[in-house]
Amino acid sequence: MPPMEPTLNRPLRRSFVKGLLGTTSFWMASGNASWTAALAAEAAQPYLPTFFDAMEYRFIEAASERLFPVDDNGPGAKALGVAEFIDRQMQTPYARGENWYMSGPFQQGPANLGYQLPFVPRDLYRKGIAGVEHYTRQHYGKGFADLPPVQQDEILTALEGGSVQLDEVPGRVFFEQLRTNTLEGAFADPLYGGNRGLGGWTMLGFPGARADFMDWVNQEGAPYPLAPVSISGETA
Repeated sequence: MPPMEPTLNRPLRRSFVKGLLGTTSFWMASGNASWTAALAAEAAQPYLPTFFDAMEYRFIEAASERLFPVDDNGPGAKALGVAEFIDRQMQTPYARGENWYMSGPFQQGPANLGYQLPFVPRDLYRKGIAGVEHYTRQHYGKGFADLPPVQQDEILTALEGGSVQLDEVPGRVFFEQLRTNTLEGAFADPLYGGNRGLGGWTMLGFPGARADFMDWVNQEGAPYPLAPVSISGETA
């Protein structure tokens, strides 16, 4: 998946030139600190989805939490900001299928032929969520997010098994899209909206975007003592 392109406060050209002249500490103290602080301030604000509507966003929060639930090992999808990650992801070229071959004919065939639907990820989510909501209201009398976890799991299991067809979208295809993006949101760099507080990396013991690991090469079995760090400089 192509990474999302974050909007960052770039250092002024003058600061960049000064850095080339040997005053890199100026940029480290001003430019880097400013955009890191800006990212931290943005993360502290309540997130307002820009692609999903309120009902769709509640579905993403609820469904991703069942796919990646909180347990004794660490936080779940909701605490990790997975829904925010997916919403941000829907604004990228990947979600619009800009690098996909999307000309027909669209015919279902053997699995080794790959993806054969005329829908890019944005379409899969719109059509898939609408289909799940229709299914749950028919069979349970409520929207997905309002169901107890046991019934939510039943629906997700049915989607994974392919026993539910969501109008134009096969249930299994929608399930795989959601599961893939949920895992990406749990373990991507926090710069892209998920892995909030680096909770996913902390759970794995993954060091993140540290530049130098030479002190720990060939130390088999030795625990890595440093907390993970984001591209932005955020640490757990």
